[in-house]
Amino acid sequence: MAEFLSDRNFELFKNLIYNESGITFSVTNRSILESRLKDRLRENKMDDIDAYYKILTSNKEELKIMLDSVTTNLTRFFRNQPHFDALTHYVIPEIVKIKQAAGQKQIHIWSAGCSTGEEPYTIAMIMKRHLPSGFTADILASDLSFKSLVVGKQGFYPESRVVGIPDDYLAQYLTKQGNGYQINPEIMQMVKFDYHNLKHDANRNNIDILFCRNVIIYFDEPAQQAVINRFWDAMAPHSFLFIGHSESLFGMDTKFEFLKTEWACLYQKNVK
Repeated sequence: MAEFLSDRNFELFKNLIYNESGITFSVTNRSILESRLKDRLRENKMDDIDAYYKILTSNKEELKIMLDSVTTNLTRFFRNQPHFDALTHYVIPEIVKIKQAAGQKQIHIWSAGCSTGEEPYTIAMIMKRHLPSGFTADILASDLSFKSLVVGKQGFYPESRVVGIPDDYLAQYLTKQGNGYQINPEIMQMVKFDYHNLKHDANRNNIDILFCRNVIIYFDEPAQQAVINRFWDAMAPHSFLFIGHSESLFGMDTKFEFLKTEWACLYQKNVK
C-alpha cells in the first residue's frame, strides 16, 4: 500500500505551514502532521493528498482550519506556578508603581497563544485578587486555533480541567454547573478572545505584561526573532515578558533584559 504522505508531500505541507504560521514540523513530529491531515481529508471526504494541497493554496478558509488542526493545544490553569508567583509578588507591584507615577490605573495584558483560555483566565483571577482598589486590567487572549478560542469564550471547563486551581480561587471565581465549572462573569469580562497569527503584526501597543509560553519553541530561529521583535514593538516602555521555562532569548539579538526574581525568571523591556 502506498504511504499516505510521501517525502515530497511532507516537504510541501511543511513549507506551507511554516510560511503561513512560522510553525516548523520536523521528521520527529511528522506523524502528528500526518494524523491531522488524515482527519482533514476525512472531513472533506477526500482521499487524494495532492488534491487537498491544491485546495489549501486557493481556499483561505480551509487553510485556516488546517492550521488550527495541526496546532498543539496543551494547557491548564496555573500552569508553571512560579510564573504566577512572580506575577503576583513582583510584576504587579512594579507595574502598579509605574502606573501610579504616570497617573494611570489601567493595565494592558496579552496572552499570546492562549489555547483554550486557562492561562488568560488564571491571569485575570490573579489580577482581580491582587490589584489595588481602583486599578483594572484588560487581557487580550489570542490564538491560531478557532476551536480553542470558542472554548475560551464559553468559559466552561469539565471537572478534570480545573485541577490545579487553588480551592479559594475556585470558590470565588468559578461556579459549579453540571459536570464542570463556569468562569464567573466578573472574570470573563476582563478577557477578550481574538484570532491572531503570531507571524503577523498584532497592531497592539503599550502592552504592560505579555505571556507567550511554550509557543516560540515550535518556531525556527528566524521566526522566533521576528516574533520577539514584534513583541518588543507592542510592549510599553516599562513592561514584562513571560516565556516558557524551556524557552530562552539567549543568543537572540534582542533588547529585552533577563530578569531573575525570587520566584521565577522572565524578561523586561526597560526603555529609559
